[in-house]
Amino acid sequence: MVTSHAAAARRPRWFVPGDINGFFGLVVDNLSILGFIAAALIGIFGVPADIVFGRMFPGTAFGVLVGNLMYTWMARRLAQRTGRDDVTAMPLGLDAPTSIGMALLVLGPAFVAFRQQGMDANAAGIATWQLGMASLVVMGALKLVLSFAGDWITRVVPRAALLGSIGGAALMLLGFLPLIETLRSPVAGFATLGLLLYVLVARGPVPFRLPGVPFALLVGLALYYGLGLAGLSPGFALPDANWPAPALPWPNLGFVEGLPATLPYLSLLLPFGLLMVVGGINVSESARAAGDDYRTRDVLLVEAIATLVAGVCGGVAQTTPYIGQPAYKHMGARTGYTLLTGLFIGIGGMLGLVSGLVQWLPVAVLAPIIVFVGIDITVQAFHSTKREHAIAVSLAFLPAIAYLLNIKFGNPAWIDPERMAALYAQVDAGHGLPEMATIVVLGNGFIITAMLWATALVALVDKRSGVAVATLLAAAVATLFGVIHSVHPTGALVLPWQLEGLRQAIAFQFAAAYAVLAGLVGLLARQRRTTPAD
Repeated sequence: MVTSHAAAARRPRWFVPGDINGFFGLVVDNLSILGFIAAALIGIFGVPADIVFGRMFPGTAFGVLVGNLMYTWMARRLAQRTGRDDVTAMPLGLDAPTSIGMALLVLGPAFVAFRQQGMDANAAGIATWQLGMASLVVMGALKLVLSFAGDWITRVVPRAALLGSIGGAALMLLGFLPLIETLRSPVAGFATLGLLLYVLVARGPVPFRLPGVPFALLVGLALYYGLGLAGLSPGFALPDANWPAPALPWPNLGFVEGLPATLPYLSLLLPFGLLMVVGGINVSESARAAGDDYRTRDVLLVEAIATLVAGVCGGVAQTTPYIGQPAYKHMGARTGYTLLTGLFIGIGGMLGLVSGLVQWLPVAVLAPIIVFVGIDITVQAFHSTKREHAIAVSLAFLPAIAYLLNIKFGNPAWIDPERMAALYAQVDAGHGLPEMATIVVLGNGFIITAMLWATALVALVDKRSGVAVATLLAAAVATLFGVIHSVHPTGALVLPWQLEGLRQAIAFQFAAAYAVLAGLVGLLARQRRTTPAD
């Protein structure tokens, strides 16, 4: 009997009730990002819908399938090795910040540029698709190389820096931004959010013992379409949806044709890839804090492979392990939810199901689940660090606020690009650097900035002044090259000797700020060491 129990422990169940909640949450995350990509490329820039849905989406969804299958296998292997039945798989999906960046800063502008060169809409769309494929291959290759440094980074960077940087991103990008979308349809959106908190936080019961997350989403959908069709919801309109034809994401050499077009965008693509490596390290630490000890290198390798596969097969948005693994564990999800999500998104992307759903699922009903995940991650950032390091976690949140403003200010529908450039360069006597430039520069590279700030402060709290000085000097060097605080409005890397005028002044001022603080900390620490004891 003991032997049979031990064997059962080594064979974790494929599905548990909590996997249904996790499945809906992870699917919603991916569908919402795909919805944004479609809205931006088709609605803002005019990319033909058949290219977005028929060529870009199948390969993008296939990357999600590959990554989630690999993470499911990793989780089951961990459960069998440890004999535990509560291991939660690492969730994988499309990365929100870089997907937004790819759509608004790379693919959309590239399509406009191809059109200005005289291409018709279809030819420009194909060229844009090939550029997107090549971009994913470039970022995937970078992530593959850097994945082998993940374990070392987790040993030298304090937990407050890893979780604090990701907590700020979660609160601002997964919490606040989706909350705005939620409240654009207040009745349906707020009701959905409230029901999600009721079932996931308060553990309240629902009728017929239905899974909580699907129940909340069904209520939200009923309210959204019911009120809209009744004429009681301002701005409501039924989607002009078309069911795309099935399309298989066959590997192809389109990325090779797109590689030359990536050259002007490398200063954006390389930081995008680096950001995912840092994010992958952070989510590994987040999962470890929740009790699931995945090897950082393995998490990063899966992320890199999934991105490369997506690029070769026609995808245009990179995959990443989501920062909400503890939130999915909190939902009761184990290993089945990633398997279900991978199959649904991957096969649905090939059959046109995903593209069809994206056109019908309102953002106001999708966004609340992302709000919950963002809040849960933020709470974990404080709970899983030492109390004396909590201030470093809070400090790490601040650069994410600037990045949030950058996303909104960078939207051409809000601020005309020429007006934005004028505000960036507007110097007011007696007030220092331009306010808009300061916000933009603070937001660029915000996750790495947050990690450096928190690392330096933790070192000061722990009386390790040498580490603090070294971290500040590293930040100064990183600033000069635009790894953090890039003076390029899009966050691109720069060469300090090629900068001129205001941008040169900003870069040197920010770098000097770190260097001066490093010198002061070093001098004060030396004084403390030479002061005789009382």
